[in-house]
Amino acid sequence: MPAAGGTKPTSTVAKVSLQTSAEGHDERETPMARPFRFAVQVCGAATGAEWRDKARRVEALGFDLLSVADHFGHGLGAVAALTAAAAATTTLRLGSYVVANDFRHPAVLAKEAATLDLLSDGRLELGIGAGWMRAEYEAAGIPFDPPAVRVARLEEAIRLVELLWADGPTTFVGEHYRTTGLDLGPTPIQRPHPPILVGGGGRRLLEVAGRQADIVGLAPAARGDGSLDPTTVTAAATERKLGWLREAAGPRFEALELNVFVYAVETTGDERATAERLAAEFELSAPELLASPHALFGSVDGMIATLRKRRDRFGISSITVVEDLMDAIAPVVAELAGA
Repeated sequence: MPAAGGTKPTSTVAKVSLQTSAEGHDERETPMARPFRFAVQVCGAATGAEWRDKARRVEALGFDLLSVADHFGHGLGAVAALTAAAAATTTLRLGSYVVANDFRHPAVLAKEAATLDLLSDGRLELGIGAGWMRAEYEAAGIPFDPPAVRVARLEEAIRLVELLWADGPTTFVGEHYRTTGLDLGPTPIQRPHPPILVGGGGRRLLEVAGRQADIVGLAPAARGDGSLDPTTVTAAATERKLGWLREAAGPRFEALELNVFVYAVETTGDERATAERLAAEFELSAPELLASPHALFGSVDGMIATLRKRRDRFGISSITVVEDLMDAIAPVVAELAGA
């Protein structure tokens, strides 16, 4: 399937045929429905002027959030890029999707994130993950520990970042991190803290998200070779992820915002033909691709109806696309953002 994190996906398809309780369901929004939000992950720019223009365009098209990935080999540095985007815009929220926890100490991340929240007048959303690209770790000389270790370190890091964002000195003794009377300044504008997004496709990571995140990215899982596992983007896989998340979150589950990265968007009058054309690239069958919340095809009205059905079925109200798909989904954003 297409890779995540700033690489270019292929345009994609549309209307989903959901064969669950959503069939025959009254599609009108219920009072519990969370409003739709839309984000663009922008890959980078050759100049500062180009970057600022991109940020302004994302805002002008009605997207809620601009996000950046966190990789050594491509894209801009997350903190500097988001700071520049904040200076170029007025209402656009700024986020990371996602910073790799192992690339920086939580105290450094907490300091930089708090500063960015201050300089953006409270527009930061911090996405953080356990790291997944083995080749990148190895090239940088950073140990690529087993998944259980990386996820445990992430959970501890999130706790420490939240403590450091509060007022007063923080003494923290954990298995992976330790601080002694560390008094971080500035503190973020948003209280109790900027929203934290945790994305993942495996059970351990989603359990951490259920316990600690404000926004949960229902992401694909990585295979042993670092590629993304297509079997983890199906509708059935999404249901399993929601089960793990609900169990870990307990009563706080209803407060979580659920996000998916949509890898393909295509305006088409023949959703099935589009799915059949793209299925091999995603390593899925055409019906699986049509039902996947990570792909969106159809007329504008059809795509809007599909997203409403997915919100009813899965609770997904937050959609992220890469910038190559920004124009394709813009008419949907114009109709659905905030609805």
